[in-house]
Amino acid sequence: MIRSLLVRGMLVGLAAGLLAFPVAYALGEPPLQAAIDFEQRHAAESGLPAAAEPDVVARGTQSTFGLLTALTVMGVALGGLFALVFAWAYGRIGAISARLTAVVLALGAYLTITVVPFLKYPATPPATGTPETLGTRTGLFVAMITISLVAVIAAGRIRRELLPRLDPWNAAIAAGASFVFLIVIAQLVLPAVNETPAGFPADVMWEFRLAALAISATFWATIGIAFGAAAERLLTARPAPRRESIVRRGAALLPRARQERVDPERFSPREVPLSLVSIPAAKGLALTDAGDIDVAS
Repeated sequence: MIRSLLVRGMLVGLAAGLLAFPVAYALGEPPLQAAIDFEQRHAAESGLPAAAEPDVVARGTQSTFGLLTALTVMGVALGGLFALVFAWAYGRIGAISARLTAVVLALGAYLTITVVPFLKYPATPPATGTPETLGTRTGLFVAMITISLVAVIAAGRIRRELLPRLDPWNAAIAAGASFVFLIVIAQLVLPAVNETPAGFPADVMWEFRLAALAISATFWATIGIAFGAAAERLLTARPAPRRESIVRRGAALLPRARQERVDPERFSPREVPLSLVSIPAAKGLALTDAGDIDVAS
């Protein structure tokens, strides 16, 4: 079952990457190109030397095939991880359907992995940070994501501990308050990062950050809705009985069924053994004149 969910999650993630590509190209590429132009113009005005080496990949390839490749690879990875989390969470977060479980998990992932870290370290285009601090900025962003995930787990644990003493609504409020408290403390403790150069267009920064949120929302909305539908079909499917098995079982029981009769005082309708049921009356079977068993259509 987990393997089937994993395969479906990766396929759904691939679809999410394909859907995110037009969003990223339409919303993200214009402010990204504007930021690159600003960086080049700023370097020329400052008298800085041009880059010693040309780009390994042309800008046109980066904005099309490169962007599509990155989004689909990321989508497959996120879809696989989402499927594994779903396999663990299904049935543990409440008596809800597989479709609703997937939607709840996707919404939680968007808030936890995207929105909460975004409040402290929002997405920034090129020319807004120095190469020397790239490792530090990346580490801080990953730390904020980790703290957000830990806070979600802690809030879930608090809710479970409070359920025996409080009603579900108050337990959920207490868990949510604990999550907000941990996030506020983390955002106050972690250092701020502001390396935007003077004169950088504010509208370009705003459009780039909105595009980052829109791309992530496309990913998680697609994964939550599509995977929920796929998982629900998988988990509610019931294999049909094989025709050969029915005929073989009926043929084996035919001699005994001809010899024995059911005592109505001995068995209730639900307790009558299959071996004592008259084969012609069995569901899906019919007895021919020659004594053979046929499967009723």
